[in-house]
Amino acid sequence: MIDWHSHVLPQMDDGSRSLEESLKMLSALSEQGISSVVATPHFYANEDSVESFLKRRAESFENLSACLTDAHPRVLRGAEVEYYSGIAKLKDLRLLAIEKTNLLLLEMPISKWSDTMANEIVELSAVRGFTIVIAHVERCLSLQSKAVLNKLLSNGILMQVNASFFRGFLDGRKAIGLLKSGVVHFIGSDCHNTTSRPPRIDTAYALIRKKLGESFIRQMNSYGHKLLGD
Repeated sequence: MIDWHSHVLPQMDDGSRSLEESLKMLSALSEQGISSVVATPHFYANEDSVESFLKRRAESFENLSACLTDAHPRVLRGAEVEYYSGIAKLKDLRLLAIEKTNLLLLEMPISKWSDTMANEIVELSAVRGFTIVIAHVERCLSLQSKAVLNKLLSNGILMQVNASFFRGFLDGRKAIGLLKSGVVHFIGSDCHNTTSRPPRIDTAYALIRKKLGESFIRQMNSYGHKLLGD
């Protein structure tokens, strides 16, 4: 199984603070059946350049990779890129996609998205060739108009939700409904540490298995691995 959203790279952002913590997080994910983890440190264009970000990420990844064993999940480099007006014109944006893919994890504001914003997201897909994945969409989905949501989905924009969304009766039922209807496509732990925001993705998959069946999980994983080029 794949964890599509994580902050496991040490000392990159508000996620893991040390190599030791990163290894504990990855071990926990492995124990929960995760075989691939997409490392998605925050990228804020108003605070960092792509060049500087990639340099820091390479150093962090190299330090982590040196300590990984076959018992750990595979770690793929990516980024959680904050949306801003004009992002479609960012020259080096492709370098922030998940490695060896055109998949870009995009963090949207927790507010109502305008038609202009939706059009720019579609432009990233239709013109620049990205496969856009909107991060932890459960945080802002209820704020969106049906027109904007339909525009995004009909243009191949994908949606990721956090595993924590599956906890609790009402949210869990809503999450299952969004998966079943095809609004949501991927799940991420969005883990940041081993304490307040630990890697807990197994409960989400347990609920999916119970409500939608093992075949649904296999289908999700097959689609995900195809997009990753596996």
